Amino acid sequence: MKTLTFIGITLLSGAIAGTLLGLINQVVVEPFIDKAIGIEMQRHIAAGEIIDFNAQSHYRLWQKGGEIAAGAILGMSIAALFGIVFAYSRDSLPGHNNNNKKKALILGGIMFLVLFLVPALKYPANPPAVGDPNTISYRESLYTAILAISGFSALGLAFLYRKLGNKQSKKIIVPSIYAFVIASAYLLLPPNPDKITIPTDLIVSFRIASVFTMAIFWGLLGIILGLFWDKLKPHETSKLVSV
Repeated sequence: MKTLTFIGITLLSGAIAGTLLGLINQVVVEPFIDKAIGIEMQRHIAAGEIIDFNAQSHYRLWQKGGEIAAGAILGMSIAALFGIVFAYSRDSLPGHNNNNKKKALILGGIMFLVLFLVPALKYPANPPAVGDPNTISYRESLYTAILAISGFSALGLAFLYRKLGNKQSKKIIVPSIYAFVIASAYLLLPPNPDKITIPTDLIVSFRIASVFTMAIFWGLLGIILGLFWDKLKPHETSKLVSV
């Protein structure tokens, strides 16, 4: 393994995919956040509070700009995990060894399912104006719990999948065990404690947009890393040529 090449393409892939995520969110997700914040501001005004709209507008501009940089940082942190998993599982993923784009894209789809979609179906994302600030820690602990259950279950089953070798039954056994674990977690973990206080169509649209942009992110991460991997081949060790 060419360690420096591996680290370089992994972090660069994450930075590119994360930056694109931040840019896409400006168009796809942020309008829903603006609407939710607008509703919240109207409630404060109705309650007799004085709102500094200029300060709020400047803060939102700063927040949106920072989202792009935050996306790059998030992308690199996720890519660090993605790169390690890909390097370990590359030979086990479907596809020819010279088509790492397909392999990385498949892994991206799996990790999107395990690390985002499964937790999001149990505890879906809400815009900033939704939720009691006093329950933030509790809600974060619930989300962390389902994320850990999904992630570690998938990791353990990945080892089981490889251990079963060429047995065809593993294609049924492994997904069935994962489905059972997640279904049990869904039933045992408590629901989100916060009531929805803004229009349902806005919440649904925001959640769909969030899933859409994260799916794009994981797809981009897989494609970009796969392209770099095919080009630079970090898995190949340098050969010494005797003269």
